[in-house]
Amino acid sequence: MARNNEVRFHVDPKSTSSQRKWSVRRRILVSTLSLAGILIAGGGCAAWLGQKANTLNTELTSASQLLPMLKDQIIRSDAAPAADTLESLIAHTSKAREASNDPLWIAAGELPWLGENFSATRTVATTADDVANLGLKPLVNVSGSLHWETLLPNSAGSNLDSLVAASPSISTAAQAVRLSADRLNQLDASSLLPQVADPLTRARTQLNEMSGALDAAANASNLAPRMLGSQTPRNYLLIIQNNAESRASGGIPGALAILNLDNGSLTLGSQSSASDIGVMTPIVPLDPEQQQIYSGRAGKFIQDVNLTPDFPTAANTAQAMWERKSGQRVDGVISIDPVALSYVLDATGPVKLTHPELLALASVGLPTELTGKNVVQTLLSDVYAKIEQPALQDAYFAGVAQEIFAALSDGKGDAKRLIEGLTRGTEESRVLVWSGLPTEQSVIAKYALSGSITGPSIAPAQFGVYFNDGTGAKMDYYVKRTVQLVKECSQNGYEQTTVRVTSINTAPADAATSLPAYVTGGGAFGVPAGSVQTNIVAYGPVQANMETAKLDGQRTDFAAHRHANRPVGVLAVKLAPGESKTVEFTFGKIVQHTEPNLVVTPTVQAVKDVILPTQTLPCG
Repeated sequence: MARNNEVRFHVDPKSTSSQRKWSVRRRILVSTLSLAGILIAGGGCAAWLGQKANTLNTELTSASQLLPMLKDQIIRSDAAPAADTLESLIAHTSKAREASNDPLWIAAGELPWLGENFSATRTVATTADDVANLGLKPLVNVSGSLHWETLLPNSAGSNLDSLVAASPSISTAAQAVRLSADRLNQLDASSLLPQVADPLTRARTQLNEMSGALDAAANASNLAPRMLGSQTPRNYLLIIQNNAESRASGGIPGALAILNLDNGSLTLGSQSSASDIGVMTPIVPLDPEQQQIYSGRAGKFIQDVNLTPDFPTAANTAQAMWERKSGQRVDGVISIDPVALSYVLDATGPVKLTHPELLALASVGLPTELTGKNVVQTLLSDVYAKIEQPALQDAYFAGVAQEIFAALSDGKGDAKRLIEGLTRGTEESRVLVWSGLPTEQSVIAKYALSGSITGPSIAPAQFGVYFNDGTGAKMDYYVKRTVQLVKECSQNGYEQTTVRVTSINTAPADAATSLPAYVTGGGAFGVPAGSVQTNIVAYGPVQANMETAKLDGQRTDFAAHRHANRPVGVLAVKLAPGESKTVEFTFGKIVQHTEPNLVVTPTVQAVKDVILPTQTLPCG
């Protein structure tokens, strides 16, 4: 009898064993059937996801292949073909986005390990469709109204209204692409499969480049009309730098002129030469750092304002000197050199000299028709061999500049080639612009066009090598140089880089007698005729240190300074005809762990021949 309501069962041991065996079999069977169901369902999901992956790959690849064609059509202002291409491109990006928004694809994004690959792919597809609709579509909509030949300054004026009207659309496109680029930049490619990471990295690089270009276009569309005089006429001091006598930003200021811009109408006003400006008493004030490095001469003579490589400083000083001497206010400063003028002539075609006085000067054996092939040698060498008087040399230099700008103001030549030439000149630091209005200069300062040595246009690990003539002559036409960065092994977590500068004086052995005294200097500044003396100035990245300097492999003394928290080393090198020397500046304690960038003074040589590929030393 049961007690306390307790119920007891009698269990046969043999029966219990049979039940246990059946229970195990049942569990195995259920597990097997469940696993089979999962595999069958998973196989279906995998097939479906594979189909979507194929769609994504096909559509995004097709879209990317249309981009070069669309870019060319926008540049050529081919509105109708561009619209057709964009329509096709959007069709592809839309299908890719639709595939990535499939519920199963979204669910796959939650899977451990593999899920982030699905999510990343979805982000790429979404970004591509946003760029097409929000970035490219506004550009295509205004591309037909932007014709380069009507936007360039000329004597009749430019059609700036179309650029002003297009500016909001360009800004909208730039913002959309910038936000899309930021979205991709947030993805961690290192944790993704190579099949996803590699295309993502390429897409991110391309989108960042597109974002930078569109930001520049947006700033230009907003700034250019005002600087071209769309609201009020503008006057700019035009400086033509003479690379035959080097200065940090290119060459000694030779010809000076006032460039008038009124609603895109370009005229050349009063002209002068650097010698006409005279001596500034008192000097134009400089900041203490630059005055210590480059002396008070940079504020005393307009020929020396660009001893500093910082063009905003040089331009501000030149503006002050011009206004003090002439009493004429200028809105900014534009600088160009004869090599950049050769790019302009490549676009305009040959320019014939027409002014009687200029023809008279050319009668001694100088060309009466200037082209992109002969203008550099004519202005930087032949003029000194053919014309003895410095004042007449300056007059010829200024007259040639006037004839070239007259051809520009007449709208002569190919507009697209002209833009390409000016762009090349800007990339090589041969064309520089400074605005006296702080709001405009803050925008210009973002780009290489500003010639700044500090600020947003400077790469994190930027090095600079600049040349200042110490001969007091025009011998730099004969100096050939190469500059190379040599990355050395890291020390205590800091990068270390050497800047190697090799210079050779290619002047003839008898230069002291065969070249004019005005070219050699005639020994007036303590440098033997035919020899060249150059003050080489090397800048390292912000916060780094200048460690050592070597001359032809031997350690040597140098002048150490700092400018805008960048280390600066200065060393003078003298070269006899045919002589070559190599200077090495070593910078240490470099905190930037990015690829270094190198900027050099633009000389007579092509920049690509001066800057050699970076060398990386092996670390054992």
